[in-house]
Amino acid sequence: MKVKICGITDVETGITASRYGADAIGFVFAESKRKVSIEKATEIAAHLPKEVFKVGVFVNETKEEIEEIASCVGLTHIQLHGDETASFSESLSLPVIKALSFQGNESLESLKDFPSDFILLDSPKGKYRGGNGTVFNWREVSPQLISSKKVILAGGLHVGNVEDAINIIQPYMVDVSSGVETNGKKDLEKIKTFIEKVKGSLIGGITK
Repeated sequence: MKVKICGITDVETGITASRYGADAIGFVFAESKRKVSIEKATEIAAHLPKEVFKVGVFVNETKEEIEEIASCVGLTHIQLHGDETASFSESLSLPVIKALSFQGNESLESLKDFPSDFILLDSPKGKYRGGNGTVFNWREVSPQLISSKKVILAGGLHVGNVEDAINIIQPYMVDVSSGVETNGKKDLEKIKTFIEKVKGSLIGGITK
């Protein structure tokens, strides 16, 4: 099971998370309390292992801005967290993660044929498009609607609930941000514990 740690804003946390086994690091370029500058993201990305995904999170940004940031930072994946269209997704030069604020299977049905390499299932929108630390009902998700995509599960995950989440959704990757924070800042011990929980032995018969 793969793990993405999102909302990284400093070099030490990025390096340490990847050392603990994070498979993807997320940089938020949209409005958020975890928004990172292009310069800082570039610095962090330069210290990460080649095999770790460097994911840029964008909300309704222009293609030109996304491509420029991706090139500067050295992103490997683009996460679209807004109202981007299928044609917009197809026009991008890197693999796309299309985020969906899950509010029922009707909205999920509309993404079944969306041209993206991954679908990220997140909680309904709060103040920001993501990273709000709230959980949605995983049992409401229709397995048939997500069977053809690599699914990344987000939304209020933490060490206490991630096992249940994985057993129910059986995603390709889990994505955590606020669940590994203390007082709004990334907590290295929580990151370590979360990754160990996800990757340590077996969860629900799924090989890690």
